[in-house]
Amino acid sequence: MDKYYETLELDKILEMLREETSCEDAAELALEVRPSTDFIEVCSLLKQTEDAFSLLARFGAPSFGGLKNINNPLARANAGGSLNQRELLRIGYTLRAIRVLNEWRSHCSGVSTSLDYLFDAITINKYLEDRIFSCIINEDEIADKASELLSDIRRKIRVKSSSVREKMDSMIHSAHYQKFLQEPIVTQRNGRFVVPVKAEHRGDVPGLVHDTSSSGATVFIEPISVVEANNDIKMLEGQEREEIQRILYELSSEAGSFAEPIKASYYAGVQLNLIFAKAHLAYKMKATMPIVNTDGIIELKKARHPLIDKSRVVPVDISLGEDFDTLVITGPNTGGKTVSIKTIGLLTLMTMCGLLIPASDKSKISVFDKVLVDIGDEQSIDQSLSTFSSHMTNIISIIERADESSLVLIDELGAGTDPIEGAALAVSIIEKLRSKGARIAATTHYAELKAYALDTKGVTNGCCEFDVETLSPTYRLLIGVPGRSNAFAISQRLGMDADVIENAKRIVGNENRDFESVLERLEQTRQTLEAEQRKAEEATERAKKIEAKAKSERDRIEQLKKNELEKAKQQAQSLLDKAKRQSSEFLLELEKLKREQEGASATETARKTRRIIKNQLGEMDDLVNPQELAQNWDYDYKLPREPVVGDSVIIRGIGEGEIVEINNDRILVKSGILKTRVKLSDIMITEKKKAEKKPAQRGVYRTSSRADADVKSELDLRGQTVEEAIGNLGVFIDKCVLNGLGEIRIIHGKGTGALRNAVNEELRHHPNVEEYRLGKWGEGDNGVTIVKIK
Repeated sequence: MDKYYETLELDKILEMLREETSCEDAAELALEVRPSTDFIEVCSLLKQTEDAFSLLARFGAPSFGGLKNINNPLARANAGGSLNQRELLRIGYTLRAIRVLNEWRSHCSGVSTSLDYLFDAITINKYLEDRIFSCIINEDEIADKASELLSDIRRKIRVKSSSVREKMDSMIHSAHYQKFLQEPIVTQRNGRFVVPVKAEHRGDVPGLVHDTSSSGATVFIEPISVVEANNDIKMLEGQEREEIQRILYELSSEAGSFAEPIKASYYAGVQLNLIFAKAHLAYKMKATMPIVNTDGIIELKKARHPLIDKSRVVPVDISLGEDFDTLVITGPNTGGKTVSIKTIGLLTLMTMCGLLIPASDKSKISVFDKVLVDIGDEQSIDQSLSTFSSHMTNIISIIERADESSLVLIDELGAGTDPIEGAALAVSIIEKLRSKGARIAATTHYAELKAYALDTKGVTNGCCEFDVETLSPTYRLLIGVPGRSNAFAISQRLGMDADVIENAKRIVGNENRDFESVLERLEQTRQTLEAEQRKAEEATERAKKIEAKAKSERDRIEQLKKNELEKAKQQAQSLLDKAKRQSSEFLLELEKLKREQEGASATETARKTRRIIKNQLGEMDDLVNPQELAQNWDYDYKLPREPVVGDSVIIRGIGEGEIVEINNDRILVKSGILKTRVKLSDIMITEKKKAEKKPAQRGVYRTSSRADADVKSELDLRGQTVEEAIGNLGVFIDKCVLNGLGEIRIIHGKGTGALRNAVNEELRHHPNVEEYRLGKWGEGDNGVTIVKIK
């Protein structure tokens, strides 16, 4: 691995990645991962990891257990070689793992990802998988059902062995042979059944001697009566071995014929295992996908070094490459300077490896051709010439290799030599690297570099915050703020004599003291502003919560109001429907009476009754939809005068009405056919304009007739045909003109709208109509038309 990558500890990240893999080849690939300098490839790798992360979150993790490298066995099988049981079982396990992986993907239906080409490369071979596992039980045993011949041979072996045992059992239990036997048992020697005979009686038991005990007191004799049966068993066992070899060769041949698709499927499985290992690692790190660019822009939000304990690491915000190309980080030792630049470098390398990074959303990382590093632990090396030489040798190499697509990270730039010369050399090195177009992040203790960063465009300061009160670093990185040395403050807090501190301040000179004083004031101002900002953010958050609570309460009240209103409307509608049904029945009775009786009086009575009932139904319709003003009551309204009987009023929650009786602060009002008592605070007086009499139009002369006595300001046309309605409308308008009415109400209903359109068309051309409009909510909506007479 590149030494710069090792310095940034990329090898430790890859070791963490290896632990997330499930098969040996994927583990090896994990350790071989290297940062890519190709922008397209980096984007592709990140997309694969993100897609795997998404699949994990939605469908759980796929299983890669059982994936084995079987390339060599498959190659031998393809070349005509015979594989043993262990090798064939490895092929079977791999085929099973590939099938399980493919089945997992099939459960993720309807989801298209950048990993589909790898899943599509998987070929399922259920036939060969079942064939292997049906023939081979384990590495030492072949199943009887592997072939009919093998099953038959093993059956014969069992029969022969049973026959031999029966003969020998009868022998060892016979009274004649028991006195010659050392023990009444049957055992085996060299695969043949024998009995243990005392050495002095070996001639008394006819048979073949196969072995002798170590003491020589026992000989193992195969009785002559079972020699032939043992020979048959030996022959059958030879046939069994031959049949097993044939079965293994046949399985090997079949596996060899599928070698290429199995290898391709295995390779796809290994690649998927590596990608899902990246996703698992991202899950453990709580990582996100950064926005990748090639412009040298790095913007890390709440970035965490992945090798530091999660409970101890402090998230930092780091930016580089957009407003400035060089970041000079200052601050006390152990304050987090080195960790900051290591975080920049390591997260950049992880991104280029296709790994998600432990940072907040919308963090930005650039793809660099070279990541060049000079980082050493200042506390573990001697500040000697040899150390300085080592650092300079590394920096010289960095300067030679750096270009416009390089990220350069240098820790303690210029350290290890005379401070004046070291500071000057550090400035010169930075300017040389900037002239080559590199992006630079460097740490230092030199005040000269702080001043250089303040005075130079494209270079900015950064510092690791230090709490002088607790004498401990906060590990926060502040961009744009130079760090203080804090040496005097720390020494004073630790108990150093005041005269020693003052003498040290005089020695460093006025210029340095002034510079440190400016930094101190800047730090105090920054802390004050941060405190105010936190207070403002907390106040804003509280205000948002209060606003959300108020909005929720308002919505709840509005909903309750709507529910109650809807409930009241439904109840009123129910009453109205019931009244309509009763009225319809009454009208039918009247029509029947009119048909049965003669004379104009019956007809006139029915007509008047019908008109009264319809007018009452219209009033009940108004009750179902009360006027808007009655619902949206102005609580600050005050009566302009004392109300009197006959005043027109608007009643809270009911609508228009008229005062019938006044009894102190309780008032009896009438609205339609309803009468109710209300408080003074529940009414609003409305002044109705008297209709102005205008000269009669079209030469119509005022006469007194019986029709005048019945004229009203409302005409109900519901239930009439268009022709009947238009005729009645003309007569009604003439009556209204004769009686000096200024405004009338035409009820035509909603229905299909045909009657409404005909009425509006007639009104548009009528010479005595000044203007007209549809009714508002509370007046009957578009079921009525309000007409103003000239």
